Amino acid sequence: MTLRLADIGARIEGVEQLGAVVNAMRGIAAARAQQARAQVEAVDSYAATIATAIGRALALMSSPPRRDAAEQDPPALIVFTAEQGFAGAFSERVLASLGDDLATSMLFLIGTRGASVLAERRIEPGWRGAMPSHSAGIPKLADQISEALYARIAKGEIVKLDVVFSQWEPGHAAGIQRLRLLPLDLTGFLNSVQAYPPLHNLAPADLLAGLTADYLHAQLCHAALHAFAAENQARMEAMAAARDQIARQLADLRAKERMVRQEEITAEVIELAAGAAASRS
Repeated sequence: MTLRLADIGARIEGVEQLGAVVNAMRGIAAARAQQARAQVEAVDSYAATIATAIGRALALMSSPPRRDAAEQDPPALIVFTAEQGFAGAFSERVLASLGDDLATSMLFLIGTRGASVLAERRIEPGWRGAMPSHSAGIPKLADQISEALYARIAKGEIVKLDVVFSQWEPGHAAGIQRLRLLPLDLTGFLNSVQAYPPLHNLAPADLLAGLTADYLHAQLCHAALHAFAAENQARMEAMAAARDQIARQLADLRAKERMVRQEEITAEVIELAAGAAASRS
């Protein structure tokens, strides 16, 4: 009986240690998600500034450049999946949203866990990278993605480009967003054209090319930050569920511990009573 009680005590200690780890992981995920959501606002403000500059640069050109893509051309896809574990089916939901495009499109995959899911399905992405552990590393990730994109665009391998990422909204489950990045619809920037021409020292075409590259970089940062925040939010929810399960398991173990201790006390009382009766006789 004593060994059984000791075993239960050891199990309780192990479960309590696991609970401490779960709470720590939940706290880290919450802090990272909150930081990423705050940085999204700064990136969106920067992108809006670049959009205004693009509109003013378009005013310098006699006719805005156009690059039409054939409808039958499948778009290349930048897909943000989970980098770390304990995020539930985060990566599976993102990949499931691609449908048939998953097998027919050129994939730029970000996320080690997503790469593992694709490996199980025998799908090899055209390029893959890792999501940084902190949101401060996302601009560098956007640089790496841009470099890989421009190399493929220069070869004529990419005509259309979409980005796919998860976006969490308060009070709602994370939704999957799919946005068109290329070809860039310049008509959407014409509303920001101001009456007076901007001062510039570059040719209008070169100025527009530089601004559109900056705008693409900002959009990549926007998608990556949302994906980073959504992954950590999913990890928070998974850790919350694990914490509830640990609480239930601890309650069961402590109830069992009390029952076993009571059985042990009862056995000792019976043994003492039997010994006293034997000594009297």
